[in-house]
Amino acid sequence: MKALTIWQPWASLIIAGAKPYEFRGWRAPRSVIGQRIVIHAGAHKVRRDDLNDMLCALALRDRCDAFAQAAAELCLKPELAIPVLNAALEGQLPMSAGLGTAIVGEPRLGTDIAEEFGVPRANDSDRDQHANWGWPMLDIEHWGVQIPMRGAQGVWNWPTPAEVAL
Repeated sequence: MKALTIWQPWASLIIAGAKPYEFRGWRAPRSVIGQRIVIHAGAHKVRRDDLNDMLCALALRDRCDAFAQAAAELCLKPELAIPVLNAALEGQLPMSAGLGTAIVGEPRLGTDIAEEFGVPRANDSDRDQHANWGWPMLDIEHWGVQIPMRGAQGVWNWPTPAEVAL
């Protein structure tokens, strides 16, 4: 089975159903579209300031246009994302571990997805540089236990149980 390493809190947000798309600068390889892949949480630590900024935007999205814009740019489902982000602030998200699986849907342009979340196309220049493609994360399966594993860049092969035992 193929795997994709994703920094936290994004990996846990996918597994929680709060992040329906994984954004990449490249289109998903044809070989993984429609296939189940492992969602692997990388070892990269997220900055507390970034977590606080995301939480603030999501919590205050209904209070002013600036927060609404910032929340929309995250392309998250706020009601599912806020508990995960709070857990991240408390240092409770797993690192360097497989969390579960998802089926990769047909990739979509990041600008189209951003519009779906309420981000005007003209204001989304940052997404054009590093998140050209949104990979739909479908049929999420949370493992319930984390499986410690080193990750890799790009799409990589998740080891079989026999390979792990070696």
